[in-house]
Amino acid sequence: MSAREHYRQRTQQNRLDSWRPRWAWGALSIPGGLWLAVLILVPFYVVLCVAFGTLDPLFQSPIPVWNPFQWNGSTFVQLWHEFIGKDAFLLPPMLRTIWYTAAAAALSLGIGYPVAYFVSRYGGKRKSVFLLLLVAPFWISYMMRMLAWIDLLQTNGYVNRILEDLHLMSSAHPYSWIGGKSITVILGLVYGYIPYLIVVLYAGLDRIDGRLLEASQDLGLSKWRTFWHVTIPLSRQTILAGAFITVLPMIGDFFTNQLLSASPSTTMIGNEIQGQLAVPSLEPEGAALSIVLLILLMVPMIYYVRSTGRASRETA
Repeated sequence: MSAREHYRQRTQQNRLDSWRPRWAWGALSIPGGLWLAVLILVPFYVVLCVAFGTLDPLFQSPIPVWNPFQWNGSTFVQLWHEFIGKDAFLLPPMLRTIWYTAAAAALSLGIGYPVAYFVSRYGGKRKSVFLLLLVAPFWISYMMRMLAWIDLLQTNGYVNRILEDLHLMSSAHPYSWIGGKSITVILGLVYGYIPYLIVVLYAGLDRIDGRLLEASQDLGLSKWRTFWHVTIPLSRQTILAGAFITVLPMIGDFFTNQLLSASPSTTMIGNEIQGQLAVPSLEPEGAALSIVLLILLMVPMIYYVRSTGRASRETA
């Protein structure tokens, strides 16, 4: 673009901005702000009021305290003792959740990145078809897909039958996949959330300018070194975005473990929250644990926002 064309575009943009009142752009955020307030901020305030509230001495039901100046922090003190106290029981599920999430995220990235790379670089005119084939099975309800996994992983299910046909397992001693196995929960998390990761990775990889890859090969780099030194660095922010989109719901997930294991040995922190919220007398502790989990998740979220902003400034 020449300097004259650039000046002409800037002049036209300034003319358009001159007749628009300043409040016009702010008014566009009103619907989203109302949506955020009604469906996110108000329910979150209710959770805070329950967590800092009290219990009815007769019925042992939670009594929310709406006035912040009257909030009581005894529930959080009790929660602290449940993490590190004498009768602590929340630390193992928290550590287990971190381990399951890290393993599932790494496995999802190892599977999803090659798929997204293939579709973006070699899909050609069939990119839309490939994406449709990848996403279409996940239009089915999450519960139905997990129930289908139960049928596959039963002792007489298709997975064990295939292993028997391959002589990798004896029919007299079938493997109990849904008998409280950590690997089953991890695979369930991967299966449940990997399509979101693939879509995000594809969107980022498809935006990489192919001329940069061709230039690196013209300078003497092999395809592998081009992938490692050019494609991976250019897709770093995409990988980070996809990781957050999958990791955050995995940490709070309780349904996958409940269906595929339902064993105390595989309990995740989401199962503990769900169990506490199911008992009226424990609802304040469940609300407090939800808030603690949200605060812990805010740390990587802030890092992601700052990292994305820094990358945008460097690109500009």
